[in-house]
Amino acid sequence: MDSPDARGLAVTFTLAVLANFAVIGREPIALYVGALTLLPLFLLLFSGRYLFVLPYLNRRGS
Repeated sequence: MDSPDARGLAVTFTLAVLANFAVIGREPIALYVGALTLLPLFLLLFSGRYLFVLPYLNRRGS
């Protein structure tokens, strides 16, 4: 089951992608919005890897 933090990150990432599409025609602004989209993406990557490894860590501790 996903943690609430991962869900919040997913919503943040989705909103950032939608904002990226909204400012696609404005060159200088689009660069910053695109860069801001990467932050929740990397946080999702690390939290997803943590959630993937968590059952294996629990098995080893049993």
